[in-house]
Amino acid sequence: MNLSRSITGISLFVAVAAAACGGGSSAGSTGYGYATTTPSPAAPAPAAPGQATIGTGKTGLGEFLVDGSGRTLYLFEADKGMTSSCYDACAKFWPPVTSTATALAMTNVKASLIGSLARTDGTTQVVYNGHPLYYFSNDMASGDTKGQGLNAFGGGWYVVDAAGAKIDRSGY
Repeated sequence: MNLSRSITGISLFVAVAAAACGGGSSAGSTGYGYATTTPSPAAPAPAAPGQATIGTGKTGLGEFLVDGSGRTLYLFEADKGMTSSCYDACAKFWPPVTSTATALAMTNVKASLIGSLARTDGTTQVVYNGHPLYYFSNDMASGDTKGQGLNAFGGGWYVVDAAGAKIDRSGY
């Protein structure tokens, strides 16, 4: 048996085993392949197809509700309680935020404030702190707030803060 070949084989085995086991001594490591630091909180479960996600975004208006794609969400002052008053032509300009299941709360959003209502067209609209939520059709990019403060279809339209209240100021 060739001693040189055996030593090379053993050295390779030790190097692979050490790498697989987290060998070496680095801060935060036990040397056994797992960290000693506290793990970060688990990320929210991914949304199911058709399930809305509600998070927050920030512009000159401050921090406000957005969907999972960063699109701004609005409330309509003409809505009374858990009833939407935006249908037909209104809903073409201000599409309701709909979901096939309870919307997921993302960053800085309170899951306890998320609800839903049944619309007359059979869809389920997402509600936050008692306000049915809408998009504005002229918001083309993530973070657009072109509908902020508009008065249309019988009421004012406002972005919504994380507490569920309207933000009543201009971001410009």
